Amino acid sequence: MKWTQTLIPTLREAPADAEIASHKLLLRAGLIRKLAGGVYTFLPLGLRALRKVEKIIREEMNRAGAIEVLMPALQPKEIWEQSGRAETAGNVLFKVKDGANREWFLSPTAEEVITTLAANEVNSYRQLPKNFYQISMKFRDEIRPRFGLMRAKEFIMKDAYSFDTSDEGAMASYKKMYDAYTKIFARCGLKAFPVEADTGVIGGNYSHEFMVPAETGENEVVFCEACGYAANIEKATSGIPKTATREIGAPIEKFATPGVVTIEALSKEPYKVPANRQIKTLVYIADSKPVLILIRGDDQLNETKLMAKTGTVAVRPATPEEIQIGFDAKPGSLGAVNLPPKYERFNAVPADLGVKEIYLQIRRDAGWDDCKIYADERLQGANDMTTGANEDGFHLKNVSIERDIKVTAWFDLRTVTAGEPCVKCGKPLKIRRAIEVGHVFKLGTKYSEALNATFLDVDGSRKPPVMGCYGIGVTRTLQAVIEQSNDKDGVIWPLSVAPYQVCITPLGVAPESEVMKLAEKLYAELSAKNIDVILDDRDERPGVKFKDADLVGFPIRISVGEKSLAQGEVEIKPRGGAVQFVKTEDAVEAVIKLVAAAGSSNAATGGK
Repeated sequence: MKWTQTLIPTLREAPADAEIASHKLLLRAGLIRKLAGGVYTFLPLGLRALRKVEKIIREEMNRAGAIEVLMPALQPKEIWEQSGRAETAGNVLFKVKDGANREWFLSPTAEEVITTLAANEVNSYRQLPKNFYQISMKFRDEIRPRFGLMRAKEFIMKDAYSFDTSDEGAMASYKKMYDAYTKIFARCGLKAFPVEADTGVIGGNYSHEFMVPAETGENEVVFCEACGYAANIEKATSGIPKTATREIGAPIEKFATPGVVTIEALSKEPYKVPANRQIKTLVYIADSKPVLILIRGDDQLNETKLMAKTGTVAVRPATPEEIQIGFDAKPGSLGAVNLPPKYERFNAVPADLGVKEIYLQIRRDAGWDDCKIYADERLQGANDMTTGANEDGFHLKNVSIERDIKVTAWFDLRTVTAGEPCVKCGKPLKIRRAIEVGHVFKLGTKYSEALNATFLDVDGSRKPPVMGCYGIGVTRTLQAVIEQSNDKDGVIWPLSVAPYQVCITPLGVAPESEVMKLAEKLYAELSAKNIDVILDDRDERPGVKFKDADLVGFPIRISVGEKSLAQGEVEIKPRGGAVQFVKTEDAVEAVIKLVAAAGSSNAATGGK
């Protein structure tokens, strides 16, 4: 390809709304252009890089035995209602209506579609296992699209779905995809690593995310350098000890704490109650019902863990008004001792007015009589604790959580912090930010049962197939490559996904000049050797051409100028490397060796 025959609209400055390095470079290097928030057009160079990522994915998926299909993006609402996700995933679904007023969803994933296909086409154990995949456009109703392709309303994803006759078979399929993902990301030049993950609204009981370390990543990953343990912070646990048990001593005592409504305030004079001896009482609305969460005062609630452990789909903090109904007290004075509240403030109101009964009925209608109390496991066995008294301006001390509070269930609900002991080896944990580029799930029979997909097993009984699903954000992977590989001058493409591997830069473009003749000769010979090469035939100053080549990030640049040509040489410069002066007759062979060396390095890291 010749530069003047394509479209590469580079920019000296990034648009103001581009926040992170990769987003800025996607725009500055002329790879994409924004149409609207979260919606982008891929320009020629961006599309070439994208297609190379897709090619790597296809090769490894096919090598792992997966079968490519293409499913509709427009999906009937009914199958989502059948799986239950019309409600649980409703906040991210794009919904459209046709001329007959029938509602449809634009696909963010395709579990329902592929399971419906399996229900109709897979009838016998002899047809299993199967793993179907597609690479297609997906849609997500992002309220705040940002970071370019990282969080967009429209994106390209590779999604795969496996069907097996048994749990053991499903784990074998899971392992194949896990291994394929390791190879895919290595071949794309990414330093990605797997971490344990929450399954979210997709469901299932076993899951890993593939993460790319990046300070701008939206995920936090907890990891141990000593033993290799790694998990998304939404899933991570640690070996931190439970609260130290003390003798159960004096009975509960109420004491005045005027104006004290925070953990920190109670830890100061004159009260001096350490945060680790306080019980933090949080009020949440979980699937429209109130629940109480108890965690230690120096810990933070992990909402994802709360949802996963309790099986709830949607949680949010209760409003002050909702809390007032349940506790008859304001946030800052709440506790789980002596529930339900006595509503003593109504004692002065004549009973015949029925005010207290009306209030109690409101409380019942809001679900407070059946309110569950979930406590973090770190509090189990704790006593000599302090908590709110459910009376503004008062707290209770000498609280024994198992003696004085009726806990419904104990779960790991806290967020792990850096420095805590690893749950596996006891060494200090670390936390870093990362970009999620892939996710693998073992789904079990959630979708096959919901959508009536069964097969006739060898024993003659009908069973639901055990499923797995496996996603890669293709457009996100492309941007993650740029986020991980760049410098002050621009993108540093890995050879495997670069739009062009080589850029030939003649410093003069007069058609009959020796410089241009050699540039054309090198271009033809490299093209004949199946090297992706672009010839910068623009009539621009050398400085402009060099800056654009570095900005776009071509892995190898060949410069042809009158001075070097007078010495019988050309300049070959790997992106980010030193200039090499090579005899003109050896230039093609030198470039082929550089390309082969980069390919060998890629294969050694997983692209076999």
